[in-house]
Amino acid sequence: MAFGWIDERRRARHRAGLVRTLRPRAPGSPLLDLAGNDYLGLSHHPEVVEGAARAARVWGGGATGSRLVTGTTELHTELERELAAFCGFEAALVFSSGYAANLAAVTALAPHGSLIVSDAGNHASLIDGCRLARGTTQVVAHADPEAVGKALRSHEGPAVAVSDTVFSVDGDAAPLAALAAVCREYGAGLIVDDAHGFGVLGEGGRGAPHAAGLAGAGDVVATLTLSKSLGSQGGAVLGPARVVDHLVDTARTFIFDTGLAPASVGAAFAALRLLRGEPERAARVRAVAGALHAGLTAAGLEAVRPDAAVVSVRAPSPERAVRWAAECRAAGLAVGCFRPPSVPDGVSRLRLTARADLSGEQIERAVRVIGETRP
Repeated sequence: MAFGWIDERRRARHRAGLVRTLRPRAPGSPLLDLAGNDYLGLSHHPEVVEGAARAARVWGGGATGSRLVTGTTELHTELERELAAFCGFEAALVFSSGYAANLAAVTALAPHGSLIVSDAGNHASLIDGCRLARGTTQVVAHADPEAVGKALRSHEGPAVAVSDTVFSVDGDAAPLAALAAVCREYGAGLIVDDAHGFGVLGEGGRGAPHAAGLAGAGDVVATLTLSKSLGSQGGAVLGPARVVDHLVDTARTFIFDTGLAPASVGAAFAALRLLRGEPERAARVRAVAGALHAGLTAAGLEAVRPDAAVVSVRAPSPERAVRWAAECRAAGLAVGCFRPPSVPDGVSRLRLTARADLSGEQIERAVRVIGETRP
């Protein structure tokens, strides 16, 4: 029978506690949300919502085609100029998602004969980019510049190191300055995914590369998403203008994908303007993450110290992690639940995301619920 193997795979996932479930979210949910990635609390901001509506009224409901045909509006190019200027890079290119941006950056910048050195903790989109690239991939130990250097030392020819700036599971930051130094020693490029750093780290939320003094460097390319700190949808690649021009000519997820919908562009543009005008939002989300971590550890829970907005709490097993998250939800708190294969070390977790708009009372409530429902 066609696809008969799927049933056994699902039974195996069920036995391992790894079945995923879709939970449609109603508008105005009463849950306290520490599961989404709306770090700056901008997704429902009136100016962001109006930015989306205004763009839809002017440009329509969709981009109507790929970026190289009809899918590039004046709004797209304006957002790209603003993103590049804000983050300190020479140029930017907007994609339909952060996932597509990562696939583009890795595949287009790792041709046949090149070496890709990939951190073991990288996001799935970077991993998939490595799999699709024509270069050879070597996975190295997590956040280990020496391991990157060892891999680069053994290769002759083009090479890039690929890393998240802030890792999505535990929220720990990569040693960007050390990574860049190793790459420069061996003439390699550095591609970093700043999905969880942009809007949170750096001066006024300009991102982890800016904080590390790497923004605008000719050998550094950064990707980011518009769906986290900017509360919209889409992604972007930032880097030297010649790299962006190369992506326009060669990146398949740019050439063959419909452009980002104008409403998402308008929302991201409005959110970026708000972040520029209210830089304290970035500092606030870091303070909230620190307060969550302090409260959880004081309650005797094993929480990882956050370097940005992500706070993870270890769970005893996949099954108990699922039950723990469900009991939190029943108590009015939405938290993320990360289990294999989403976690590189096989340890299941509750994953909490700090938001700049959380009050002290809400932070205390979240800590109390998580502590009271622990397995």
